[in-house]
Amino acid sequence: MPVTVRMPAKINIALQVGPAREDGFHELQTIYHAVSLYDAVTVADAPVGAGITITCTNEDVPLDNRNLAWKAAELIAEAGDVQPDVRINIDKGIPVAGGMAGGSTDAAGTLIALNDLWQLEFSKDRLQELAAQLGSDVPFCIAGGTQLGHGRGELLSPVLAKGTFHWVIATAQAGLSTPSVYEKLDELRPDAEEPRIPEDLMTALRTNDARALGLQLHNDLEAPAIVLKPSLKRTLEAGIEAGALGALVSGSGPTVVFLARDAEHAVDVQIALTGSGFAHEVMTAHGPVRPAVV
Repeated sequence: MPVTVRMPAKINIALQVGPAREDGFHELQTIYHAVSLYDAVTVADAPVGAGITITCTNEDVPLDNRNLAWKAAELIAEAGDVQPDVRINIDKGIPVAGGMAGGSTDAAGTLIALNDLWQLEFSKDRLQELAAQLGSDVPFCIAGGTQLGHGRGELLSPVLAKGTFHWVIATAQAGLSTPSVYEKLDELRPDAEEPRIPEDLMTALRTNDARALGLQLHNDLEAPAIVLKPSLKRTLEAGIEAGALGALVSGSGPTVVFLARDAEHAVDVQIALTGSGFAHEVMTAHGPVRPAVV
């Protein structure tokens, strides 16, 4: 029987980037937060010798081994000593190339779904070990919720976050290259300090204080993203003018996220942003949420 997993998008409530390491990655601390925009990843057995096939509802997503879900299938098949004869379908609801871990969450969904389909009985810790071989934020996508990421982002610690936060998410038509954004960051800020998440932000999460959290939203990659895509500055300003409690570029961009007081306020900000013309598409979401087999 096919297995379907509903996988949420990721935003970074905070992202502090330290100096580049010898391996080329940057030491960082980030607060990952899974929100209610979803991809649905469905896996089904294929005939013996058929190999891996991918279908997707979005034509911009590669259907070969450039897709991280393909690599995830190969990886878990090898770990479980299974022949990777499988059909993978991805029903996209997460913006493509938007800094919301769409590719990573599809890879994580593939690991979760194939663990179920093939009855491998790998633990979540084991799945996250495999996920870390695929990308820095794939282990978080296995877990969802709200987590502190450190190292290059693959190491996770739980965060005590009470209640629900409401977000408005504004996408752009053209993506940004993550390596280019990091390269620009190093150019703008050659003497980086060690990253550290402010305690005031952690307190806002613990107390479910949206106003306090709005004041603490921060992303070190925002400045270089704006240099590479200046229109992001106007999008950020438009959301604040619409009444958002805070705003930041998500990850390496170009998606921008805005914090609202509640669900009703999120709709108000969405309507104002849509009318401003400074975003390609504007959606509302809430978090934290977690992956689920459906």
